[in-house]
Amino acid sequence: MQRLESIKHLGTNGGGFLGANSATPLENPTILSNMIELFSMMILPISSIIVFGRMAYGKYEESKANKVAYTLSTNKPKKIWMGKEGRTVFVAMSILFVVGLGICFYSESQGNHAVAQAGITETLGNMEGKEVRFGVAQSALFTTATTSFTTGTINNMHDTLTPLGGLVPLLHMMLNVVFGGAGVGLMNMLIYAIIAVFICGLMIGRTPEYLGKKIEGKEMKLAALCIIIHPLLILGFTALALSIPEGINGITNPSFHGLSQVLYEFASSAANNGSGFEGLADNSLFWNMSCGIVMFLARYLPIIIQLGIAGSLMNKIDVNKSTGTLETNTISFAIILVVVVYIFSALTFLPAIALGPIAEWLTL
Repeated sequence: MQRLESIKHLGTNGGGFLGANSATPLENPTILSNMIELFSMMILPISSIIVFGRMAYGKYEESKANKVAYTLSTNKPKKIWMGKEGRTVFVAMSILFVVGLGICFYSESQGNHAVAQAGITETLGNMEGKEVRFGVAQSALFTTATTSFTTGTINNMHDTLTPLGGLVPLLHMMLNVVFGGAGVGLMNMLIYAIIAVFICGLMIGRTPEYLGKKIEGKEMKLAALCIIIHPLLILGFTALALSIPEGINGITNPSFHGLSQVLYEFASSAANNGSGFEGLADNSLFWNMSCGIVMFLARYLPIIIQLGIAGSLMNKIDVNKSTGTLETNTISFAIILVVVVYIFSALTFLPAIALGPIAEWLTL
């Protein structure tokens, strides 16, 4: 079983030996094991960003940095942990993660409104569906991490989260750029970086360049197509499920939470996550087939398009930096990335989210 624990986290699989996954003492007995599992989820996705940063550093920053780093005493080049380009991506993803974690923890710590209406005073927050040994804090952290790093393992029941607490894992799988699996979040964030460079270039009159390559119409069309695929699959199959009896029969909560269950199911499939609002009765032919199709298309179609973008940029001649070049290795560009990600997510997912978790929250 312990071998399976390392596989399900390092391999971003998420499937546990037991149905309750990391909520069971056999798979996750203590807070220490909980922290080890959290760390295991993060190793490969963060390593991918570090590798990207070092590669970008080696091409664009190394010669200048080494000239400064060479000294008469050591005569050794400067060792770099993460280049500025990698740092920018890491900061942008970290901001998205911390914002989501803060919302999830705050919402869960406020308790369950239904319990409060029954006259029962809660001092530990919303403990429905949570293990006492972890509590709200560890459960909120695990929930945010497993859907940000697309592992899918769980240590609490996501279906019992508060509306805004459940919104966070749902949104992070819809974004699919908050670190993601082994390289998934990175390659999706680079698509947003290309779009951000192009938008900023139009707004402030700077040359749209990224990593020394000029961004032109072909790359923008492919990037836009790549961004559209993820919401198209999630929202398209959600609409299908809500329009036929086979899909509606699986919904156990006919209210706003029922829509959240369906959205979460297809968002989890599209992000290759595997967790779910397990109140959904999804062990049927329709749900198994539809989720399988979403998993297949959401995995391979973006990769094919991203390889096309990479090939197009590879065939272009490197351009030298000038005063008109937009700097993409700064903290300000990291903030721009975060804003662009939120804007695009709002344009694509906000109507569905408003009818699901936000409407449920407003009715409490």
